[in-house]
Amino acid sequence: MYTFAQEAPEDWWEVEALFDLCFAPGRTALSSYRLRENVPQVAELSRVARDGDGTLAGAIRYWPVRVGRRMTLLLGPVAVHPTRQGEGLAAELIRHSLALGTARGWERVMLVGDEPYYRRFGFTRLEGVLMPPPTNPDRVLGLELTPGAWAGVTGTVERPY
Repeated sequence: MYTFAQEAPEDWWEVEALFDLCFAPGRTALSSYRLRENVPQVAELSRVARDGDGTLAGAIRYWPVRVGRRMTLLLGPVAVHPTRQGEGLAAELIRHSLALGTARGWERVMLVGDEPYYRRFGFTRLEGVLMPPPTNPDRVLGLELTPGAWAGVTGTVERPY
């Protein structure tokens, strides 16, 4: 049993350590990290999952970006501690946070990831949405939180301001 809570400032180092553990060295050199640099995360959607003892088991973050001058959520990273993987916790974090995003009025969300994994949440490949290089365009995925929210939205993904 896990409890989900908004990521608090005091969780930052612990969450960063989890991401370091779960992802390859050099993760911060990826284009999605350049879009996040010096941009506050969307705190109301960024979540931590803790077990009954209060140990961090997983985390998910969201960031604001613009696509074709339209505000969009950028999901990521999401990670689960290796000792907790395979329990469905990442899926719970994703579903929980997407529901929060919908309830808070966000219209669309995107990510860079594996379509076979994210398809079960409704993500599909985005045509005409360009991440800064070196991003494989086949990994740029989107989900409508409001029906029709991606219709006509194209262009380069940019920092929100």
